[in-house]
Amino acid sequence: MNGLIYATGVIVFVIGVAASIALHEVGHMWPAKRFGIKVTQYFVGFGRTVWSIKRGETEYGVKAIPLGGYVKLVGMLPPAPGGDPHELRKSDTGMVSQFVADARHAEYEHVTDADLDRLFYKKPWWQKLIVMAGGPMTNVLIAAVLFTVVISGFGLEEPTTTVRAVADCAVSDAEAGRACTDADPITPARRAHLQPGDQILTFNGRSVHGWTQLTRMIRANGDRQATIVVRRHGQLVESRVATTVVARASLDDPERTQKVGFLGVEPTQVIVHHGLPTVAAVMRGYTVATADVIVHLPQRMVDVVKAAFGAPRKANGPVSVVGASRVAGELVTVDNPSWRDRAIRILSLLASLNLFLALFNFVPLLPLDGGHIAGALWEAARRGWARLRRLPDPGYVDVARMLPVAYGVGALLLVMGVLLIYADIVNPVRLS
Repeated sequence: MNGLIYATGVIVFVIGVAASIALHEVGHMWPAKRFGIKVTQYFVGFGRTVWSIKRGETEYGVKAIPLGGYVKLVGMLPPAPGGDPHELRKSDTGMVSQFVADARHAEYEHVTDADLDRLFYKKPWWQKLIVMAGGPMTNVLIAAVLFTVVISGFGLEEPTTTVRAVADCAVSDAEAGRACTDADPITPARRAHLQPGDQILTFNGRSVHGWTQLTRMIRANGDRQATIVVRRHGQLVESRVATTVVARASLDDPERTQKVGFLGVEPTQVIVHHGLPTVAAVMRGYTVATADVIVHLPQRMVDVVKAAFGAPRKANGPVSVVGASRVAGELVTVDNPSWRDRAIRILSLLASLNLFLALFNFVPLLPLDGGHIAGALWEAARRGWARLRRLPDPGYVDVARMLPVAYGVGALLLVMGVLLIYADIVNPVRLS
C-alpha cells in the first residue's frame, strides 16, 4: 500500500511541475500575443517532439524531456548594427562571433516583411519587461494560490500550550524514538506530575501566550528550578521542578546541536485557518530563505559534489526534479500521515518550488528571464538619459552581445543539472 501511495505522490508532483512550467510559458506567451509579437512555438519539455498541433501561426506541443519549456518569440535578437536581417550572413573568424552571427541569422530565417513590425526587439521597453517578467510572476501567482489553499483552506496545525502527552524519559534528539530504559532519567514533567490536558499558564511567574514562547523559556532555564502553573479541570495547580539539560537541535539553526533545558511535554495541535496577511508573511519568509539558497548556490553545489562521491547529503541542499520527486514520495508516506496532511505537504512543496523558479528566473543573466529583463531596463535607462540630455536616441539594446555569457551560463546550468540528478540517484535526500 505504501508503494502505491509513494508512486501517487511522485505522479501528482510531476504533474504539478509540468503544469507550473506550462503556465510559466503562458505567462510569456499571453502578453506577447497581446502586444502583437509573433509567437511561432509553445512547447513544454525539450528534445524530441512527442505531440504538437498548430493553431494559427503558433505550434503548440509537448516534448520528450519534461525538464522545462519555451516560447519562441520572433525577433528576440536585433540584426547586427547597420545590418539588414535579410542579407546572407558573412563568415566570422572568431568562434564566439561566429556563434553570435549564426544566432542572428537563425532569428530571421523565417521573418517576412510583414513581420518586421512584430519583432520582439522593436517593442517598447515596458512591453518587453511585461513579457519577460510574465513567466516568473506567473510562478509567484501559482505559489500564492497554493499557499492560500494550504493556509486558508486546509488550515495549519499549530501547537497550543495544552499538554497532549508527557514523555517518560529525558533523551537527546539523537536517541528520540527509542523505548525508555531504567537507566534513562525521568523527565521533569513526569516528576512534576503534569498530565495530558493541562494548560500551562505561567512559567517562572511569566504568562505563557504560545508554545514557541514556552519552548524558549524552558530551553533558557537550563537545569534550574522552575515554577509552573497549569489549569487542570478548571482548577489552578502549581508545581515546582528543576528542568534537565539535553542535546537538542537549535531553534534558529536546525543543523546545530546545543545543550538546552528540557521539560518533557508535547503540545496539543489545533487547526487554525489564517487569512491573507499570514499567507503574505509565510511567502515573505520563504522568499528570504529561497534568496539565501540562490545566493549560496555555488557553495551548496560543492556540498552536492561531495555527496555524489560519498559524503553525507545535506537535507536543506539543492535537488533536481528527480530528487524533488523522491522527496514528494517520502512526504506522503513518512510518519503515515493522513490524506489531509499528504495534500498539504505536496501543495506546500509545489508552492515552494514555484517560488524558487520565480526567483531563480529573476537572476539578471541570460539565458534566464532576468537577463532579458535587465536588458529592457537598461534600454529604458539609456534612452531616458539620452532624452534628458537631448542626445540622439541610442536605439535598442543589443542582447546578442551577451550571447557568450548566455552560452556559458547555459553550460553551467546543464552541468549543475547533471550533477544534481546523479547525486539524487546515488545519494538522495531522505526525510525518514
